Amino acid sequence: MSGASNFVEGVDLAFTIILGASIFFLIAITILMIYFVIRYRKSKNPKASQIHGNNKLEIIWTVIPTILVLIMFYYGWMGYKPMREVPDDAIPITVYGQMWSWSYEYENGKISDKLVVPLNKAVRLDLVSRDVIHSFYIPAFRIKEDVVPGTDNYMWFIAQEEGSFNVFCAEYCGDRHAYMLSTVEVIPETEYLAWLDRSDVPEGQHPGLTILKQNACISCHSLDGSKLIGPSFQGIYGRTETVVEEGTDSEITVDDDYIKSSINEPNLQVVKDYTPGLMISYKEQLSDEDLNQIIEYFKTLK
Repeated sequence: MSGASNFVEGVDLAFTIILGASIFFLIAITILMIYFVIRYRKSKNPKASQIHGNNKLEIIWTVIPTILVLIMFYYGWMGYKPMREVPDDAIPITVYGQMWSWSYEYENGKISDKLVVPLNKAVRLDLVSRDVIHSFYIPAFRIKEDVVPGTDNYMWFIAQEEGSFNVFCAEYCGDRHAYMLSTVEVIPETEYLAWLDRSDVPEGQHPGLTILKQNACISCHSLDGSKLIGPSFQGIYGRTETVVEEGTDSEITVDDDYIKSSINEPNLQVVKDYTPGLMISYKEQLSDEDLNQIIEYFKTLK
């Protein structure tokens, strides 16, 4: 085994070949340029001479680059092709990308904000965007795929080293793109199976807060009163807000109906001075019970 995943060796080999060819030609062309500047300077060649062609030279500088391009293509293809051939026994995990966080759903319905996978087992990631284009990137594993709304895409890998590895979004997706971070935690299979069956919700945590975290709500709404992309949740229940609806300002009191409306139809009544169109509808993702739990949690944030 070599590298954090089964794709490291192939990708690194292709990269090394391309980088090596680039450095070689950078040095060779630079040396030739310096040589020509000195050899054919005006004092040595006051009268320019015409060159009418050299078939041998033209064949050489056509054939050699063609061979190099084919070599780079071959190693690039050999590194890429296995990435699209998913083993039948790969563990399926769904990755959700949304502004501005990643979340992961496992076969048993468990949801986490970090990707946990077993060591030396094939894992298939089905990539789903809930809003705009993202790109799921694990540098240590040498894998990256776009996460496009309305488009099915996937990636797979076998993690070959235990530890924690960074996950980034490699496609600019808005104001807090740089904060769209996560991790892959690689653990032995026995620990993974135990983790999969264990609840990660801290004891005593309000169910409403759990739902907010699972749906990345606190990526845009703070819990401490600070201003992010959307209004803070602190003291939100019962607060009077000025909202904009179809270009008209009006005052509302944040109650059960307004909270449910804002979650299901977030761009209907937007709090003044906040940008409309950034929040997606959660009508298909949250049940009535989920909404009630969120409201009950908001009532505790005085």
